[in-house]
Amino acid sequence: NKYWASLTFEVKSTRQKRKTKSSTAIDLNVGHINYTDGKINTLPKKLQRLYGRIKHYQQCLSKKRIVNGKLAAQSKNYVKTRAKLQRDYDKVVNIQHDIVQKFTTKLVTDYDKIVIEDLDVKKMQMSHVASKGMHRSMFGYFREVLKYKCDWYGKEIILADQYYPSTQRCSSCGYIKTGEEKVCLNGNKKHRTKHNEYICYECGAIKDRDENAVMNLLALAE
Repeated sequence: NKYWASLTFEVKSTRQKRKTKSSTAIDLNVGHINYTDGKINTLPKKLQRLYGRIKHYQQCLSKKRIVNGKLAAQSKNYVKTRAKLQRDYDKVVNIQHDIVQKFTTKLVTDYDKIVIEDLDVKKMQMSHVASKGMHRSMFGYFREVLKYKCDWYGKEIILADQYYPSTQRCSSCGYIKTGEEKVCLNGNKKHRTKHNEYICYECGAIKDRDENAVMNLLALAE
């Protein structure tokens, strides 16, 4: 129930964005993106409702396949349900791409230097407990779009090394947590801290974990 149009056109030149002499840092998280001016929600409520419907349609199709086997795909109800599933998948992709495109355009418009983490997304999705959330948060797509827009508009993108301790380092005194003191997805069991809480045991500073990571990444631009 869709039509596709393919249009070919030539772009002679890309208009350069004005120079702002400002820098920012991006901390990618499941469900949201933190940066120096705030936070962007990458999994809004309308997306969560769509994912709920997708799960329902998937379960319906699975039951039909279990009962009818290969003949299930020939039934009209199966075809209708599959069409609904595909329709909701398309809506999800459009919403996610719209969020990423608008946010990356804002970044290259407002900042000259942008620091992001050089994450091995594929490896994290294979082994990480939050792999589904990472896939839905579109880590790889965000980096891809940001990179080509920086190239277009003459802005600088800085990749922090995979092992740069942005989460474990205190942005105030530089203390780096190691061993049992490390902050994990569920916080720290030894000190009973929350997942979004960073407490420095050197200077006593109490910070939001994501905001602390952003400040550590921003230091690389300076």
